[in-house]
Amino acid sequence: MLSEIVAVIGDVFLVLGTVFFIIGTIGVVRFFDLYTRLHALAKIDNMGLGFIALGMILHSGSVLIALKIFLIWVLVLLSSSTLSYILSSHSNETGEEPRTGAKP
Repeated sequence: MLSEIVAVIGDVFLVLGTVFFIIGTIGVVRFFDLYTRLHALAKIDNMGLGFIALGMILHSGSVLIALKIFLIWVLVLLSSSTLSYILSSHSNETGEEPRTGAKP
């Protein structure tokens, strides 16, 4: 009984993570400059990955597998924030200004 409840909660986290990924993808396509697109990638996609990792941890049968999934999530968080910083600082150095409206 308890394992079925944990499996259902894990499925809910997996679906929630997928919804966050879809919202982040829509944000990347819809937003109009680099800075807002990076915001969508760095925030929403990391939340989606966190929910998917949590769902996978609940479905894993081993503590070692759960630890590996958690470490993968932490590494992706670090690399995503580092990459966002590098892209935005390079964009600032080249003189790209953030736009204030959706029109070009």
